[in-house]
Amino acid sequence: MANVAPEPVDPAERPLSAGHLIVAQLEREGVRRVYGVPGESFLDVLDGLHDSPISTVVTRHEGGAGFMALAEGRLTGLPGVAMVTRGPGAANAFIAVHTAYQDATPMILFVGLIPVADRGREAFQEFDLTGWFGSTAKKVVTLDDPTAAARVVAESVHVARSGRPGPVVIGIPEDVLTLPAGSSGGVRPLAVPRPRAAEAELKELVRRFERARRPLVVVGGEEWTAESGQELMRWAARHSIPVLADFRAYDAVPHDLGHDIEDGPGRGLEQGLEQDLEGTGAYVGSLGYGRGDHAARLLDEADLTVFLGAPRGDVLSDGYTRGLDSETVLVLPGDAQGHSGRIDQFVSAHAPSFVLDLVTMTASPDTDVEWFGAARKAHVRFTTPTPTPAPAPAPTASNGSEGSGDSGDDAYVDLTAVMAVLREELTPDAVITYGAGNHALWPARYLPHRAPASLVAPRNGAMGMGIPAAVAASLAFPGREVLSVAGDGCFLMNGQELATAVGHGAVFVALVVDNGCYATIREHQEGAYPGRPSGTRLTNPDFAAWARSYGAYGETVTSDRDFREAFRRARASGLPAVLHLIQDPAVRAPATTTV
Repeated sequence: MANVAPEPVDPAERPLSAGHLIVAQLEREGVRRVYGVPGESFLDVLDGLHDSPISTVVTRHEGGAGFMALAEGRLTGLPGVAMVTRGPGAANAFIAVHTAYQDATPMILFVGLIPVADRGREAFQEFDLTGWFGSTAKKVVTLDDPTAAARVVAESVHVARSGRPGPVVIGIPEDVLTLPAGSSGGVRPLAVPRPRAAEAELKELVRRFERARRPLVVVGGEEWTAESGQELMRWAARHSIPVLADFRAYDAVPHDLGHDIEDGPGRGLEQGLEQDLEGTGAYVGSLGYGRGDHAARLLDEADLTVFLGAPRGDVLSDGYTRGLDSETVLVLPGDAQGHSGRIDQFVSAHAPSFVLDLVTMTASPDTDVEWFGAARKAHVRFTTPTPTPAPAPAPTASNGSEGSGDSGDDAYVDLTAVMAVLREELTPDAVITYGAGNHALWPARYLPHRAPASLVAPRNGAMGMGIPAAVAASLAFPGREVLSVAGDGCFLMNGQELATAVGHGAVFVALVVDNGCYATIREHQEGAYPGRPSGTRLTNPDFAAWARSYGAYGETVTSDRDFREAFRRARASGLPAVLHLIQDPAVRAPATTTV
């Protein structure tokens, strides 16, 4: 009997594996990139990505992959996606999940798991997924039914984006991934609720504004747009209402709608102040670590504080010590999680959408114009880089010297002067990233934000985020300039992702501030245990040569007078670039400014 060729099978009718169905659903959700370190526990997902339009960004460490996914979620509003393997891989990614949870940022982490039949036998790299992540993720789910793959992904994206955003962890057993999951290409993505305030709630808030003499607005959270930020700032300026930002949410609103004072410190400060106060500026700074004293006073003196997208939390309130008893309105999409102190009106609403409704309401508040003007002047003075060189010794990085301010020694780079140059050089919509450490005090204080989605920095204080975030920012926004500011300690926690940048065409300039120590902890030691530095010394490589070994651009800068041209060379290289800045190890923070 002659052999009969089998009937060809329409690819559309061929059953998908669960791993391939996961990829198909991610495509339907609009995911453009996944970040990860490959593992044998999710080979079928990797196979599905082979023919997918989704780009697979291969990172050098699971912590880097997680931070890249978090940055993508912060910048785009769509959950960033990371994929790691079981046990050690999941452990390495944990830092990003904790950051996404405390920062309220949407993120999805896929974790490959052991085969179902091997559970409970202490199999190779076995661990308890829910036990590990249950306290620091919005949801933890394990895919045991291959036909549920698309549904699980759709629901996870929905949870990550809804209400208070956050991370979702999906466990994917390696044997389940290869099982047939049906021929469907996925399910319809779930609509994400964006609750709006009722008219009665808006009118009540307007009445509160009209009764207040010193109303204050604090902004934070995710998904601010150019329209919502600009409309709020115009409305606030029109009514002389100062606006502060939550810690590391500085890009929620534009800092200077007219760019009045951002032409560089060479113009007279008073001239800049006069022009700014005649314009539309209502932004008066940020709260949290590195804040100006004037910002803290505003929180203390306000007779009405309206929190838009940000609860009154630990860092914002200086450790639950400020502003807890003033009349308070809280606008959050969901409940009051993370908020402490008084609440007089709670509105469950998406803050940026709430703003667009609020500004249409007629209001005639009788605010304290002098209070508002003084706050604005204090902010301008605090954030204007005015280096004042002062003689300083040239201590070694390990001698435990104390100090703050900026050194005038030509062997060191004055970071305040560097910030003055960057204010002139950076494009208005540049994305700025940094991790945690004293190095972040300079960009947080001196670099203004004029566009939404222009800052990625950990609100939970996680080190090692700046470089992975710069990689993700460049890939997500290839037309925008990206700057990363890193301390020497923070940089080497995930600096290996420079290889990822080179491999995937990400372009940014990273400033590595080298003072030879973990400066934040050293500063605490100098206060509590003066003259007894312990456990904070660092031994650093030649960061510029290290960068060049990856195929990136690298240059060392030892004087701020050389910085501008070095920065221009780095930017013109078209490569991921590292500028190794040698900082006086006695300098801990920008020079004190009295405002």
